[in-house]
Amino acid sequence: MRELVVEADGGSRGNPGPAGYGAVVLDPATGEILAEAAEFIGVATNNVAEYKGLIAGLRAALDLAPDATVRVRMDSKLVVEQMSGRWKIKHPDMKPLAAEASRAFPRDRVTYEWIPRERNKHADRLANEAMDAGKRGAQWTPRDTSAARVAATLPPSGPPGDAAAGAARARAALAAAGPATPPAPNAPAPQDPPAAEAAAPAQAASAADPGSAPAAPTPAASAPAAPAPAASAHPVSAQGPSADAPGTAAPAPAAPAPATSAQGPSAADPGSASSPAVSAQSPVPAALATAATERSPAALERGPVPTPGPVPDMAAPATFVLLRHGETALTPEKRFSGSGGSDPELSEAGRRQAAAVADALAARGTIQHIVSSPLTRCRQTAEAVAARLGLDVVIDRGLRETDFGVWEGLTFAEVRARYPEDMDAWLASPTAAPTGGGESFASVTRRVAATRDRLAAAHAGRTVLVVSHVTPIKTLVRLALGAPPPSLFKFELSAASLSAVAYYADGNASVRLLNDTSHLRR
Repeated sequence: MRELVVEADGGSRGNPGPAGYGAVVLDPATGEILAEAAEFIGVATNNVAEYKGLIAGLRAALDLAPDATVRVRMDSKLVVEQMSGRWKIKHPDMKPLAAEASRAFPRDRVTYEWIPRERNKHADRLANEAMDAGKRGAQWTPRDTSAARVAATLPPSGPPGDAAAGAARARAALAAAGPATPPAPNAPAPQDPPAAEAAAPAQAASAADPGSAPAAPTPAASAPAAPAPAASAHPVSAQGPSADAPGTAAPAPAAPAPATSAQGPSAADPGSASSPAVSAQSPVPAALATAATERSPAALERGPVPTPGPVPDMAAPATFVLLRHGETALTPEKRFSGSGGSDPELSEAGRRQAAAVADALAARGTIQHIVSSPLTRCRQTAEAVAARLGLDVVIDRGLRETDFGVWEGLTFAEVRARYPEDMDAWLASPTAAPTGGGESFASVTRRVAATRDRLAAAHAGRTVLVVSHVTPIKTLVRLALGAPPPSLFKFELSAASLSAVAYYADGNASVRLLNDTSHLRR
């Protein structure tokens, strides 16, 4: 089993005061830097910043190698002893951070080691760089762009962005050597999420019912998105909290979703047939993985690093055919069903839906690879298609649904009655997590964007069936459109529906299909 080392640190100039964190993922055998992360987090204490650095480092390790073991090295005796279980966590601010760190990477594969500060210089430097950037009103960016340059010289790696402007910005960034140019003095300080992001509640509608409604009213206005601080707030998907989640009254989003075309997925030659099987996640070149994980959340939203220089207009895109899993017993009941619950199987109706979509995809003949969420309902849906097409199923943890904490299995009305304050906070901010340490939608968006980058890089010019859930699929569509979070209230995502996004090496992403359920009506 592969081993990774995570070194993390955090600091506050004032304690509390302007704070930031830094984290680096290393190969213990070679010392190679695999990923870096840093963020200015506004006013906080040293301990909060240290925990934030730990969380960022573990998430970067999960993106790189979900099946690895991780050795965490920090100079914070408090964090090391608390996360090792030897010290009790008493401070109320530390408890949710420790719980989040425990969920960031499988706990049974993480060990903790205290090291002197002089041996933690890399993470300390990143934390100070983040604080320096915050003082300028900027976001932290990696100083070393060599990994991105290596990745950019490889064959076209799929979609560099979610809008044409994103490609131009990425090319300009790659062309610049050394530290990024600081933004203008009046650039917004990255302490808080952009207004458009913070204003987006998660929709509580179930996609099981094509006419289901979102959960709660969207705030009245959505401001244009400002640059996001590195590794912090992300726009969120706003269909229902879950693939099988409940719904109430529909909100009126402030910003309409950009129109999408309804043409089908781009055609590609079918891949060679093989016996259906479920395999581990396919490897991605180290340079590509490093380039993706070194970038800020805002860059992740724009997409993978673009291929430099002129790119033919008709270069074959990486096409994701996005398939939402079939129904489970929870779907018609509109209950929260994420990655932290009972992991239900497909119902009889769901199995019929999976068979129908398999027939439809076989008739199209364009699918060359299949990648699935690890949850049972997606695996069963993917395996039905794989058996029909003669392809393997690759499991990718980045495609899993949100973890809804203690809300799993409850209806929206039941959650509202039992945890009204937590529900209000969750609907008001994408950074709020469900009761009991669930997963925030900001965290889901970060995970999905990183997964998109890896898959697009690994499947440039190919057509991939991506079997996932409401939140990940809606997030991919929203990012491709370059649309604000409230726009996600404008479209439905039904069980066993098909959508498609094509990612081009010149910086464009194109939504080709959305919520196609015609195969279920035959």
